Amino acid sequence: MCDDGQAVGRYLRRMYEPTHLRTFLAVAQTLSFTQAARRLGLRQSTVSQHVKRLEEEAGRRLFSRDTHRVALTEDGEAMLGFARTILAAHERAAAFFTGKRLRGRLRFGASEDFVLTRLPEILEAFRRDHPEVDLELTVELSGILHRQLESGRHDLVLAKRRADDTHGELVWRDSLAWVGAPGLRVEPDRPVPLILFPPPAITRARALEVLEAHGRAWRIACTSGSLSGLVAAARAGLGVMAHTRGLVPPGLEPVAARGGLPELGEVEFVLLHGRRRGAAVQEAAEALAQAVLAGADRLHRGGQ
Repeated sequence: MCDDGQAVGRYLRRMYEPTHLRTFLAVAQTLSFTQAARRLGLRQSTVSQHVKRLEEEAGRRLFSRDTHRVALTEDGEAMLGFARTILAAHERAAAFFTGKRLRGRLRFGASEDFVLTRLPEILEAFRRDHPEVDLELTVELSGILHRQLESGRHDLVLAKRRADDTHGELVWRDSLAWVGAPGLRVEPDRPVPLILFPPPAITRARALEVLEAHGRAWRIACTSGSLSGLVAAARAGLGVMAHTRGLVPPGLEPVAARGGLPELGEVEFVLLHGRRRGAAVQEAAEALAQAVLAGADRLHRGGQ
């Protein structure tokens, strides 16, 4: 059995080099060769070389790119699933044959945005692969998670990054959109009815800043610290909420531009490590961070 497993591992490695796959995932998640290079600690030329070699190995073009943008091709979309599967198999095999097992208590904080995404699947797989890690999950607003991380309450946090912040490892970047119930109309001559998280929510601050900057009147129609509460209010047609375009909850949709709502700009999701607490916790936090990075496209594309 072990011989068969090692043979499969050698075969997969000959087909698709794991280093090239990790680089591919980093580019796919950031849609930027520069950002991927920063994440991986590589030169941009090395990232380009890895992608080129993977495309040669696959015999397909995985990205369409020019001087302004990078996008996945249809074959690139398909490669995402294969890359995750192959890398996960390599990691499990390495852990099995080296006998290395992660241990310790790991405190993980995740933003409310991910409650309805496929994050639970990633965490379930992590616990299955590392059963001796005691995982403690806290779900909160991004602004609160930042404060808790600074006070030493978490070992790893997955959250939005504040506009003026440069800390953290970029997971992905997306645009914000005004979303509401299907068919909801926002009258341009009336105050915008807002559905908001309470302070210090990052999307709340962005929505109010943008409306104020454009001189647009607004009123608060609903405030809730729970994403489920906000979604219920939005589905009932009480108003609009600022939300990540790639994570729009079921039953909601972007509000038509005819309401005259200003653009909200982009938002970045990052992983942030807490204060050092010993080698065991550091290793567990790094393993979970890699699991989140490897599954970032699932969070983004298969979520709300």
